[in-house]
Amino acid sequence: MKSHLYLLQLDWYLSQYKFALLCLVTAFVLTLITIPPIISLIKKYKLYDVPNARKEHSTPIPTMGGIAIVAGMVISLFLWFPFSNAMAQVAFFFSIAVLLALGIMDDLRDLSAKYKFIVQFALAVLICLSGIRITSFDGLFGIYDIPVSLQYTITILAIVGITNAFNLIDGIDGLAGGIGFMSLITLGIFLTLSGDVNTALIAFALAGGILAFLYFNLNPARIFMGDTGSLILGFVTAVLCIRLMQVNTLVEEPVLPHAAVFVMGIVMIPVFDTIRVFGVRLWNGKSPFSADKTHIHHLLTNQGYSHAFAARLICLLHCIILMEVYWLRNIRQEWVFLVLTGLMILTTAALKNLRYFSLFNGRKELNKQTTNH
Repeated sequence: MKSHLYLLQLDWYLSQYKFALLCLVTAFVLTLITIPPIISLIKKYKLYDVPNARKEHSTPIPTMGGIAIVAGMVISLFLWFPFSNAMAQVAFFFSIAVLLALGIMDDLRDLSAKYKFIVQFALAVLICLSGIRITSFDGLFGIYDIPVSLQYTITILAIVGITNAFNLIDGIDGLAGGIGFMSLITLGIFLTLSGDVNTALIAFALAGGILAFLYFNLNPARIFMGDTGSLILGFVTAVLCIRLMQVNTLVEEPVLPHAAVFVMGIVMIPVFDTIRVFGVRLWNGKSPFSADKTHIHHLLTNQGYSHAFAARLICLLHCIILMEVYWLRNIRQEWVFLVLTGLMILTTAALKNLRYFSLFNGRKELNKQTTNH
């Protein structure tokens, strides 16, 4: 059965998404029924996420919701994913197991950033060795095929960077989950359209787990995903982005003429925000890992806006970016990159000063009411 999405101008065959839907629904149901017992156990043993200088919540909240998300994803894939002895599959699922253990330890003991970076670096090297690498920029800035040594360097930096970017943006209720869900669904759809149906199942399975988690995480949150969830969310998103770039260099008629700039759009908000925050901290003579409240969501919450409003507004921006990078797919990549960067700079400046716009609107409305009287 063929369907046509006029808004996105996509032709797709619904039969291709049979197992994708099964993965998503299975992971959703499993995560949904797993989270309540986890919340009970965390409360029983008092394994809370305690407020500190980095965090927005004022009372201890149960954490490690990522355990339920990963459980839903893994069991769903065990039921529907066509496993093989392929090196890439072994490396990927081994990395998920290691990151899950790392996230649990970090949520329990607050591990040092140095230790987490070493583990993430090692896993990124393993993924590269398995064959999942950025091999081409597809003409972005005039760069096509990349030397093998540079492939490893860029891929490792991308995986570690994106993993930590998602970890750092997980600062308010529903934000990381909302951005992650939209990114995974987008990756799943375009991996399927590009012919890599099996890898797409991973995206849909994790998306199902995230969707169920959001039911408990939307403001006011009853549980956080913790590093247990955010590290895996960022890692999977990074690997799938790289895989999408690979697939589009192999097919004769790629769905995405310029996959490099498209995947940039998928991770633009967390990555741009991390680079901006680290840059500001270094400019001010601070460590890039110092605790403060300068991330994109803090720009809104620092002005008194609620978690719910901040998360919805940033997720709306993410949705706009995802549609924009596809609509502009036939335009020169450098221009699209500049548009994305300019949009993020302008948006960040606008969000930082949103209270002034609100104040202006409030005065304008008051003047209107006074004139009417």
